Amino acid sequence: MSNNNSKSFTQEFFGFLKTFGIIGLAIAFVIGLAASRLVTSLVQDIVNPTVGLFLPASLEKMSANVTTISGGTSQFKYGDLIANIIDFVIIALIVFIAYKFLKSHKLIEDKTEPESK
Repeated sequence: MSNNNSKSFTQEFFGFLKTFGIIGLAIAFVIGLAASRLVTSLVQDIVNPTVGLFLPASLEKMSANVTTISGGTSQFKYGDLIANIIDFVIIALIVFIAYKFLKSHKLIEDKTEPESK
């Protein structure tokens, strides 16, 4: 199947991984997933109860019941939406801080600046 002049399947595979940065992407995905879980836990266990001290109910329990056209009721869980927005903002802030740190140490390219010719 292969001769002496061609790369082996394993060499081609590792070349592919290196060329397209798949390993770095996989590591970043796993770290991002873990960071997301930590932030979600922070929001659910610390931020929401703290915000709940100033509101009549905890964020997860804040909702509005609305009567539908057919006479049934529908529940809008706006407290859960607020908690998810807080979660998103914290994750976005962490990503921005990591970007600024990596950019200041010249570990990444700034794609927002025009290329010098």
